[in-house]
Amino acid sequence: MKAYVFPGQGAQFVGMGKDLYEQSPLAKEYFEKANNILGFRITDLMFEGTSEDLKQTKVTQPAVFLHSVISALVLGDAFKPEMVAGHSLGEFSALVAAGALSFDDGLKLVYARAMAMQKACETEPSTMAAVLGLSDEVVEEVCDSITGLIVVPANYNCPGQLVISGSIEGIDKACELLKEKGAKRALKLPVGGAFHSPLMQPASEELQTAINSTTFSIPVCPVYQNVNAYPQTNPNEIKQNLIAQLTAPVRWTQTVKNMVTDGATEFIELGPGDVLKGLVKKISPDVIVG
Repeated sequence: MKAYVFPGQGAQFVGMGKDLYEQSPLAKEYFEKANNILGFRITDLMFEGTSEDLKQTKVTQPAVFLHSVISALVLGDAFKPEMVAGHSLGEFSALVAAGALSFDDGLKLVYARAMAMQKACETEPSTMAAVLGLSDEVVEEVCDSITGLIVVPANYNCPGQLVISGSIEGIDKACELLKEKGAKRALKLPVGGAFHSPLMQPASEELQTAINSTTFSIPVCPVYQNVNAYPQTNPNEIKQNLIAQLTAPVRWTQTVKNMVTDGATEFIELGPGDVLKGLVKKISPDVIVG
């Protein structure tokens, strides 16, 4: 079975989507539609902007979403997903690609999500760190042992690679303890805030209003969602899981394992970069990635 996966924030690069725009009239049409919906020419920032421009959450998230979704749309009838999943922001791309959300509604929700997250980041300084070379259980124990500060597992990316999220003090303390436990690396990431942590609660509440007022349809195939790594086709369940996603960890390792258990033999990444290909190979070395 063929599974399509969609990347999240961090996959962006200057020039992303420019080849699509120039080579496909359909892609150009969708990009221009996006410029109109957003009220600014995001294509200028994607194609000709600086890496600093693209690092802004309010630019990054719609940019990665657009590259991913339009990559699927231009495939036309050749795009026949049997299951889909997206990493964090990529879950919105997966939902649009699978027909659970319209292109317009998906973009509006992604932009609302980005603005809400940006606001939450500015309210309380926070960050994330990548931890390499320790089991998930050890990282969880260290996070649990830190009292009075917010620090939680945020992204279960693959065995031996877990991203933690929280207050700056909490992350500093955790990195120190994790190195003592033998982590190969415990390195703070250049991100705007503590995504997938309790510090995103204000953003989650804001996004909830937008999601609840948006029409979701039954997708053409199961969507494996971040919060529990299970396949979902029920629009109401999909909505609730999307709302919970902002404050809950991304269970990517378990998601890929579940997809393989359910019959996935080939994983195709659509969107900028190829980070997910590498993670899938580390989680399940026997599958084909493309």
